[in-house]
Amino acid sequence: MASESYWLDTSPDFTGAAKGPVTGRADVVIVGAGFTGLSAALALAKRGAHVVVLEAGRVIGEASGRNGGHCNTGVAQDYATLVERVGREQARGFYMAYAQAVRTVERVIQEEALACDFLKTGKLKLAAKPHHYEALARTGELIFQDVDPEVELVAPAQIRDEIGSDRFYGGLIQRNGGQMHMGRFGVGLAEAAVRRGAQVYEQAPVTDLQKLPSGRFRIRSDRGELEAGQVLLATGNSQFGPFSWIRRRITSVGSFIVATEPLSSRLIDDLFPKRRTYVTSRIIGNYFRTTADNRLIFGGRARFALSNPRSDAKSGEILHAGLQALFPAMRDTRIEYCWGGLVDMTADRLPRAGERDGVFYAMGYSGHGVQMSVHMGQVMADVLEGRIQENPWRALDWPAIPGHFGKPWFLPLVGAYYQLQDRLH
Repeated sequence: MASESYWLDTSPDFTGAAKGPVTGRADVVIVGAGFTGLSAALALAKRGAHVVVLEAGRVIGEASGRNGGHCNTGVAQDYATLVERVGREQARGFYMAYAQAVRTVERVIQEEALACDFLKTGKLKLAAKPHHYEALARTGELIFQDVDPEVELVAPAQIRDEIGSDRFYGGLIQRNGGQMHMGRFGVGLAEAAVRRGAQVYEQAPVTDLQKLPSGRFRIRSDRGELEAGQVLLATGNSQFGPFSWIRRRITSVGSFIVATEPLSSRLIDDLFPKRRTYVTSRIIGNYFRTTADNRLIFGGRARFALSNPRSDAKSGEILHAGLQALFPAMRDTRIEYCWGGLVDMTADRLPRAGERDGVFYAMGYSGHGVQMSVHMGQVMADVLEGRIQENPWRALDWPAIPGHFGKPWFLPLVGAYYQLQDRLH
């Protein structure tokens, strides 16, 4: 069993990495070569800007290449709960931003001819308990009224038409959901940015960032230093670099995933006939989907711990057992990949994108980052150029998390609380 991400292991090599030392001057330096940074680099380079991307590791080596492969509409929270918290108008704006983000991904794929197995077969949220269906029905009605007239409720009696399991009690379909091969998309995005003129440096962690009296910035990395007129931080929950202000506002939460051996087409037809992306309604739930080569990608927050080889392996065992419980027909199916990654979680599970002391940033996608990261890269390119662009996250407060300085010591406590809530609800 491989301990590498399936997406990274089966993606093409990135051939466009810049060689030699980091030096000179740039219009924009972007820190981080995940989807946000690469999307922004592509957009800016297409308009003629001199863009340099500095990545501490490899292109899409962290969250962008280590996720569950979903590209879905909808906010990270239950929509009805979000309406209660922020009001109907703001909740609607947040939801529509995610719908637009999926369209942005589709547009980038088409414009750059990225071969990444993109499918738009919808997202199905599955009621894991009988009374969860009632909550899904209420949320579905509100979504139908406010933002998406194509949302569809699947009654308990019909759920076997959608999923080959006796463990679910109805569901909610949001048809704007998509899926793709994250590695092929990410490497393709990086190659497209380089073709347009961007320079992408791998193994170049940023060690210092200073604002000069001229208003420009000096950026130091392990591969050299350069000056830039503007800086965009697209670091997510990176523990590298002089970014303690951000680390105090983001909690790194481990998310763990397994990929099965290739399944027979008949078994997939029986279990996942619509080939959707799937999420369960539990607080500590699961998410899963099939791939173009007939594997099942099955993930969840199996343990409230950071990702490391030991934690990933333990989580993989928990996920395998959970998969077998939901789908007894897969009890003899082998797991061929098991990996983990870190989710850049904000306290309210809403992204953040804005400017502080002249430095721009976009991150905090809280487990729903595939589509929003690509979208916000494009949005922040407009912002850096001074174009008027709707950014629903700009006005949100972003206070530091009390007692948090970058190491999430409180994860076991949070995990215990959520496990209790899962049992009670």
